[in-house]
Amino acid sequence: MKRRHFIASSTLPLLGCARTQDIAGGFTGIEHQRGHMLRDRSSGSTPPPLRKTNVVILGGGVAGLAAARALRLKGIEDFTLLELEDTVGGNSRGGAIKGINCPLGAHYLPLPSDDAPEVQDLLEELGLRQRVAGRWQYDERHLCHSPQERLFFNGAWQDGLLPVQDVGTATLMQYQQMALLVEQLRKQSRWMIPHVGRPLDPLQRELAALTFASYLDQQGLNDRHLRWYLDYCCRDDYGAGLATVSAWAGIHYFASRHGFNAPGAETQEREALLTWPEGNAWLTRRMAAPLQARVHCGRVVLRIASVKHGVEVDAFNAATQTLERWQAQRAIVALPLLVASRVTESAPEFLLRAAAQIRYAPWLVANIRLREALFDRPGPAPSWDNVLYGAPGLGYVDAMHQSLRPVPGATVLSHYRALGDVPDGRRLLLNRPWSAWRDDILAELSVAHPDLARKTSRIDITRYGHAMAIPVPLQTHQQRPQVLKHDRLSFAHSDWAGYSIFEEAFTMGHHAA
Repeated sequence: MKRRHFIASSTLPLLGCARTQDIAGGFTGIEHQRGHMLRDRSSGSTPPPLRKTNVVILGGGVAGLAAARALRLKGIEDFTLLELEDTVGGNSRGGAIKGINCPLGAHYLPLPSDDAPEVQDLLEELGLRQRVAGRWQYDERHLCHSPQERLFFNGAWQDGLLPVQDVGTATLMQYQQMALLVEQLRKQSRWMIPHVGRPLDPLQRELAALTFASYLDQQGLNDRHLRWYLDYCCRDDYGAGLATVSAWAGIHYFASRHGFNAPGAETQEREALLTWPEGNAWLTRRMAAPLQARVHCGRVVLRIASVKHGVEVDAFNAATQTLERWQAQRAIVALPLLVASRVTESAPEFLLRAAAQIRYAPWLVANIRLREALFDRPGPAPSWDNVLYGAPGLGYVDAMHQSLRPVPGATVLSHYRALGDVPDGRRLLLNRPWSAWRDDILAELSVAHPDLARKTSRIDITRYGHAMAIPVPLQTHQQRPQVLKHDRLSFAHSDWAGYSIFEEAFTMGHHAA
């Protein structure tokens, strides 16, 4: 289905339904005005008040929180963390609407492999896994409950996200070809998460030099259903589609995790993952809890400088509207490359080069509060992850899916949109009114749920102008320094990996400390 046909048809279920103007809500979660202060910063003539600490961590996302945890594990308690927003967590923050927790960003974590021992240790510390009779077991309360995912396709729901109902023999054959290709590449190269700091082998460098779409053309994989699915996977993980991301990224999505499961390959179980009503905020809140007074939110970092006896950081306090100056022995810069390169005085060449190469995807997360359960089309039961074929968005996850209530009721649906391929998507995200997003999202999801508008009481929308780095060809895979250090500065952020996932950010933050 072409997008314009989808949008045209998706407006029909709203006719005769409740007035969308009666639905409350607005933009929430991100103070973009603070970030924009960097464009107009001035040093001022009066020296700001001076504060001292041993280590200053700049940025309270996953990387910054991981660095703080690692310092504490080393017995270093004298440190300070400065965060732009009013809460820490970065892209892994959460919220609540009328008593129901919901994610404001990342909403799950795949079970980490042995390539991510630091993440495994965190999960053990938080009681999510333990060794029983010599084998690791995960707490089933935190594993995604079944049914896990479904797709609205040809007017009905189907199990899984790969289109299978009445797709034809030629499509099924291309699914098999894709599965064989991924398995072949898994045998030829080592695919791992996290990959940052590990050089790509010759085959992977070849894949990193072209788009995923071009690579699929070379392989003769042109089926429209397969292409839709692969495009969805890229937008879901990288913020942009297969015509934008590198072939390395497209293959890495499957080869580093569960492979590509074609219909009929029932021997492989669906990938297990951890999830919570508030998404990965469950993790970041627990990482932040021991830090207490060491965390200072609402701070806009304006300047980082190496000085004679350490590091000097100027930060604007949004609450007091005053400038603060921090002096430390060392700094861990857990900021996006876009920001780090602008605020670091005499920035090292590797930082400037990486920042010049990076491309960011804007994102939107809409949390839709429902008064009661929705009418459901034929097919599998409501799942945790629900995707609509051909839609511009990425579907929705159900915040109450992990609950054990016997009868469905009020809930929050978290709808995601990646705008990395949308022309001038960042400006659109900033300037488009909330009511326009509200109507667009309701129209999109009402194709599967015609009673959605009538049962919606509120929609809160969170906007991320620079949500994640897009792994475009070559750009994010050129040689990076193995150790991201300069003078007394250590750098850590998922941007250095070229794509934004928990395991990359956490591992870099841990090693930076």
